[in-house]
Amino acid sequence: MMADYWPYVVIIVAGWLATDMWRWLGVVAGNRLQEGSEALHWVRAVATALVMAVTAKLVVFPSGMLETSPLWLRLAAAALGFAAFLLAGQRVIVGVVVPLAILGAGLLWL
Repeated sequence: MMADYWPYVVIIVAGWLATDMWRWLGVVAGNRLQEGSEALHWVRAVATALVMAVTAKLVVFPSGMLETSPLWLRLAAAALGFAAFLLAGQRVIVGVVVPLAILGAGLLWL
């Protein structure tokens, strides 16, 4: 019976080792960085770039139900949501709720 679950155990252990090792290395390296250091600015820039790349991919090349929505609606929701985020003093909840409301209203209207 254990032989049936062996591939799952290998996947879990290998996945844990692959990600946990980098987490611990990040904690060790992060504790040694000064708050205003150039290295920390670079890490933040790379993290922000990765998040924005994923967001752009989801907006331009969505999957599932969002794939049927027009590109102009997705772009407008993202742009207006970003504008609302900035106008609201960079409140994340505004940056999430506004584009969702615009996209939802646009999909209902179409």
